[in-house]
Amino acid sequence: MRADRYRPSPEVIAKVRALSERQLSAEEVEAALRTPVSDWEREEILSLVAWFRRRYPTPADRLAYVRRAYRRWQATFDY
Repeated sequence: MRADRYRPSPEVIAKVRALSERQLSAEEVEAALRTPVSDWEREEILSLVAWFRRRYPTPADRLAYVRRAYRRWQATFDY
């Protein structure tokens, strides 16, 4: 499959860029850090970690996965 097949529209890219590059105030950061993780969110995170560790049981497996994922991610960018 070609990576450009899944490329988002220019509008979506612009919105994501605007959100990801916006500057947060100190108050916004502090408020976010003070917000506790819900029980549901904690369970979801732990479930994903458990799945990942079963799927990639050794550090070498995990590193190989990250390298493959990074290559896929890099293939989606035009430089």
